[in-house]
Amino acid sequence: MNKYIKKLFGIDKIEAETKAAIEQAAQATALATAATEAAERAKEAERLAKLSPKELATEKKEPYIAVLDTKVNKDNVRNGFFELDWNEYFVLQLTEAGYQGVTEEEIVDQWFQELCRNVGAEAGVNMDRRGSGYVNFNNLGDGKSEVF
Repeated sequence: MNKYIKKLFGIDKIEAETKAAIEQAAQATALATAATEAAERAKEAERLAKLSPKELATEKKEPYIAVLDTKVNKDNVRNGFFELDWNEYFVLQLTEAGYQGVTEEEIVDQWFQELCRNVGAEAGVNMDRRGSGYVNFNNLGDGKSEVF
């Protein structure tokens, strides 16, 4: 009897339309949510694409080291410099590996000197440094220094 009354007054059609409207609203909400999430992912990808490799590594809390420039003294090829760039996570990695120093530059300089000695030794280069110049560094600020 209940169905008959609903049919008689058209309540069954109203209920069916209401159910359909609710389903459409749920689908629209799901589509809107997916579109919002896709827009947020695209915005984040665009932001990350604008970051430098150092900024990206720092954002990911990963160590970063790069050689920005290399110069050789044209009057004495035994002398020159490398301009290095690093982030705090690289310095942390070095200190965890046992490198010590008061400043970041000292810690990175120790690593770089050891790296150069190891490369030279592996290549069979006489690592006796007499007469080969000197090693010095200039703090350029912002995690950069020149090693010359």
